[in-house]
Amino acid sequence: MIKIDIVNRVADKTGVPKQKAEQVVDALFDAMKDALADGKRIELRGFGVFVVKPRKRGIGRNPRTGEEVPIPAGKTIRFKPGKDLQAKAVK
Repeated sequence: MIKIDIVNRVADKTGVPKQKAEQVVDALFDAMKDALADGKRIELRGFGVFVVKPRKRGIGRNPRTGEEVPIPAGKTIRFKPGKDLQAKAVK
């Protein structure tokens, strides 16, 4: 599923024009991006939780040369599905 599929579903379920539905979907995604960029947790009941977590630094290997390469510490986004989503996806 891609963004336009989400826009189409929102438009069909709500009866609003696709252009307005696209604005709503874009606004939602922008709000989520801003919250994650600020390191905030996003909890959507019944869907899941998005969390920014620290990532440890480590040592990797260049697959061509076998040379060790340092991997810097950073942050990553993790998603944990909610119970309702987990139950539907596992059917």
